[in-house]
Amino acid sequence: MEHDLPEPPWRTPRKQPVRRSLSREAIVEAAMGVLRKEGIDGVSMRRVATELSTGAASLYAHVANKDELVELLFDEVAAEIPLPEPDPERWREQLTQLWVDSRAALMRYRDIARAALGSVPFGPNALRVTETTMRLLRLGGVPEQAVAWAADVVGLYVSASAVEGAMRAQREEGHGQWDDQARQMQEFFAALPAERFPTFVSLLPHLTSGTDEERFRFGLELLVSGLAALATGPREEGP
Repeated sequence: MEHDLPEPPWRTPRKQPVRRSLSREAIVEAAMGVLRKEGIDGVSMRRVATELSTGAASLYAHVANKDELVELLFDEVAAEIPLPEPDPERWREQLTQLWVDSRAALMRYRDIARAALGSVPFGPNALRVTETTMRLLRLGGVPEQAVAWAADVVGLYVSASAVEGAMRAQREEGHGQWDDQARQMQEFFAALPAERFPTFVSLLPHLTSGTDEERFRFGLELLVSGLAALATGPREEGP
């Protein structure tokens, strides 16, 4: 449960609501609705206050500012990521699926993954995802230092991929021009002089092939294979 974990010291202390209908939970719920419709840029204290039929000033007793609100939203989304019961014999499979599920959850909420770029999510749900990631890596026999750094590296990869996917979806939603852009890129690459860019031209059929999902999984396989190469083999759980 969230309430049994310490609050990050920079977060606004939880207060008893002055009005029964206004609380941190109510604010986050209203902000989630705005996020689904408009993305992070549409989320503001004033906009959320309007959703709650109140003034923006009343929100500040519960949430300090937009940055804190977005952090809370990210953690709300992280709660939707299913966590496996770690199995040392299946750590690679479970790790890959955890990251696939993480990206899928982030992409359900437009560009919320932006909240994880340039900052470290410390909410209870995000912490549980990171804890499970590191636990799986340790059970696989990955060295301690690599476990600690891998959690950050993979988090960045998953978040960046989700942000790119959200940007692409937004372009398609707003203009429906992604297919045109892909075709234009292919035409541009094909027009490059082969004598100056021989490798580029020869790889043209592969450069623009594959779905977003296939490319994402390829990247995951590179990361997991690299970590597996460092592993000493499955081990029993310990401190």
